[in-house]
Amino acid sequence: MSKAFSLEKWKYVFYTLSHPMDGYYWIRHADKGSVPIAIILVVLFSFSFTTNELLASFVVNDTDPRGVNSLYELAGVLALYLLICVGNWSVTCLMGGEGRLKDIAIAIGYATVPVTFGFIVSTIISAAVADDEQAFYGIILGVCIAYGLILMMIGIMQVHNYTLGKTLLTLILTFLAMLIIIFVLLLLSNLVGKVYNFIHSVYLELVFRT
Repeated sequence: MSKAFSLEKWKYVFYTLSHPMDGYYWIRHADKGSVPIAIILVVLFSFSFTTNELLASFVVNDTDPRGVNSLYELAGVLALYLLICVGNWSVTCLMGGEGRLKDIAIAIGYATVPVTFGFIVSTIISAAVADDEQAFYGIILGVCIAYGLILMMIGIMQVHNYTLGKTLLTLILTFLAMLIIIFVLLLLSNLVGKVYNFIHSVYLELVFRT
């Protein structure tokens, strides 16, 4: 476990951000990445998003802080992260992808760093932004989100050894796979609920008859 959190692993995160093509390539072929660090980065992304909702100036933020639940949002972000990883893995297994599930998790987790940075910086800047200067806030956040999406695309492309066109197709199919997984989970949840209600009603009937 200590090896997964070593200084070398943390340094490689920043190397990947500045050299994404090489960084993601060696994550797949030399195990340079770390899944625990990727998960921590996703958690930090969730907290930065929540912090932005709570502390960003009213000039750029119309969210009611009383309606923000950090734990609920963290659970949602982690669920979405898992859903993207599983969806992409299920699609790429059928399309000759070379990446393992851990490689996908690392690629997506590392790609959240620019977005986390963007939320933190924009939250700080929002305190000094006037009503007619909201564009600066939007530009900072937009650039960081765009870079994060580009990193994710490059990561998927490199770990699976895909071309750009196949990567874009894979991302579209990943979105469709996510919808299918959500549908199956909802269907399964509904089925489990009905089975539970049936067993519960049978139990109550037996209790009342005895």
